Amino acid sequence: MQSNHSDNKKEQYNLNKLQKRLRRNVGQAIADFNMIEEGDRIMVCLSGGKDSYTMLEILRSLQQSAPVSFSLVAVNLDQKQPGFPGHILPEYLEAQGVEYKIVEEDTYAIVKDKIPEGKTTCSLCSRLRRGILYRTATELGCTKIALGHHRDDIVQTLFLNMFYGGKMKGMPPKLMSDDGQHIVIRPLAYCREKDIERFAIAREYPIIPCNLCGSQPNLQRQVIGDMLRDWDKRYPGRIETMFSAMQNVVPSHLADTELFDFKGIVHGSEVVGGGDLAFDRETLPMQPAGWQPEDEDDAPVRLNVLQVG
Repeated sequence: MQSNHSDNKKEQYNLNKLQKRLRRNVGQAIADFNMIEEGDRIMVCLSGGKDSYTMLEILRSLQQSAPVSFSLVAVNLDQKQPGFPGHILPEYLEAQGVEYKIVEEDTYAIVKDKIPEGKTTCSLCSRLRRGILYRTATELGCTKIALGHHRDDIVQTLFLNMFYGGKMKGMPPKLMSDDGQHIVIRPLAYCREKDIERFAIAREYPIIPCNLCGSQPNLQRQVIGDMLRDWDKRYPGRIETMFSAMQNVVPSHLADTELFDFKGIVHGSEVVGGGDLAFDRETLPMQPAGWQPEDEDDAPVRLNVLQVG
């Protein structure tokens, strides 16, 4: 009995520490990018996955102590995929006392009609979903749209664009929507996926799988994801360093003539970004930039999802 009591205390201690870390990371991202302002009404896009559940809980927690007043409304888009457990999210949100709206739109039928069998449906599906969520934000009078992408998603998108799109372009923590009408924020931008996964397991969220549509996975994103997870396992801190690099861009030491006036460099020009040190061996820190030490009890975890269909 004493052992069980000690285990429970340690488990609760670790959960509290994890929640504090997530709160701190979300709070810092909100402050750095001015994501939330006085009087904001934030539409929290809830998919039923670990990220959006965690985002909603942390935002609700921050509501209690934030220096500004803001409201939240959770929104889920029921796309009428076969086997989608439509009762799960309403039951969870009602039990939590969260204001919510379930939007029902049969985008599944549209996608299946337009996309040939065997081809990935993600691109069209996401465009349809985005348009519906923008419309819903307007109807609900929301000033911000919160998405559950985390730090690992942002780094993954950077590599996708570099490897396949030839651009140094990631997933911004805050930006205008593509229709120019809404401000999209990503409060989990500073959060590690492994922390979110561990938190979701501890909270026992009713996870809804994201493969109900039967679409083939995005193989390019899967390749990049596997590569980053392997790097993180073999070289702890590498993902943190790469994300830190996205926050420390030096245009004079890249090659984009739109960002820096290379043609304008003449004798007598000022030294920019430390100048050219090509002949020097650069000294790099032993500890990766932005690295956070792992907890002693950190271990690989697997998130259980609801068996539906």
